[in-house]
Amino acid sequence: MMTTSQSNQKDVTNILSSLKNIVEAVTHAASAGTIEEVLQQIANVAKQVVHVRYAALGVPDGRGSLRYFKTVGVTDEEIKRIGHHPQGLGLLGAIMHERETLRLKHLSDDPRSVGFPPNHPPMSTLLGVPIMAGNQLFGMLYLCDRTDGKPFSEEDQWLLETFAGYAALAIAGVQLGEQQGRLILLEERERVAMELHDGIIQSLYAIGMQLQLARMSSSNLDGDLTEAIHNLDTVIEDIRRYIMNLKVANYQQQTIYSCLRDLTARLRLGDYMTVQIDALDRLPPFSPPVFEAVCQIAQEALSNVLRHSQAKHVKVTALQNDTVFQMIIQDDGKGFDLDSLDNSEGMGLRNIQQRTRIHGGKIHIHSALGRGTRLTLQIPIKKPL
Repeated sequence: MMTTSQSNQKDVTNILSSLKNIVEAVTHAASAGTIEEVLQQIANVAKQVVHVRYAALGVPDGRGSLRYFKTVGVTDEEIKRIGHHPQGLGLLGAIMHERETLRLKHLSDDPRSVGFPPNHPPMSTLLGVPIMAGNQLFGMLYLCDRTDGKPFSEEDQWLLETFAGYAALAIAGVQLGEQQGRLILLEERERVAMELHDGIIQSLYAIGMQLQLARMSSSNLDGDLTEAIHNLDTVIEDIRRYIMNLKVANYQQQTIYSCLRDLTARLRLGDYMTVQIDALDRLPPFSPPVFEAVCQIAQEALSNVLRHSQAKHVKVTALQNDTVFQMIIQDDGKGFDLDSLDNSEGMGLRNIQQRTRIHGGKIHIHSALGRGTRLTLQIPIKKPL
């Protein structure tokens, strides 16, 4: 029979072992790679620390909802049947907003509980802990249903709170690394943009002024020079848009909606037509290089609307399911005949098609004279390995 002293010694040994495992697990998680990979690894370890059936990690988006939500224990098929990730309501939101640990024997006992969506697996007990360092909230850990069927204990709570403290440091470290990488990229973009603006554009402006003077001094050249000046203005405008793209393409931080909103604002589309954007204000469902290509396609398409369509209204729609992201840009302009485009007019469309193919997507452009243009882009959503 085990004595009280032996029992206490065993408890201490178990706790020390758990702490050692926590430190090793978080250290491994911090080296997992991208922020999403680190979050998934932390959720995996949280499930093992307390031995539960279900674990999840949510990261707030600063607007009252969730930017990331990583789960363990719920199958892909179950997630597909549910249809969407939580949006930070009910008990999940309570932990996010109140930043306090929540331990429940029965989920339904708390008046803040909003229940589960259809097809959600049944869960009865909850242990939720905020992931914090100082006053900064990095995320929330949610555990449901111990594997032995017992309610969560004070020791479970202590272990998860301890784990959350280490997890906060791991997440902060990865975010800092990504921010440093973005800063280096942005500095390089700024340098290239400055060289373009201070060098090439100023030279083009000088050439343009010389052509203007030449046209004024010789009426015989008026027609040819007018066309040359128009072409030169087009080149300058294209480079301007390229510079704007370099300066703002911090794609790892932008949501789909903010990217489209910024594009339409920079192109000043609202000065010439009404603009409607129908897109979720959430991070894109693919990697930054793919999202960058999507934003560049949107910019090229919207530039064409501005320059050629004479439209009074343009609508940009972005939607997605589990496997495909789709963006539709539709205007009510004069339209065009795809077969009659010359080389210069068709270059932008060829760029769009090439970027789409590189990322395994599909592009469909429908246009008719007097009936506007509709561009539909589809990009596959690849699940992380």
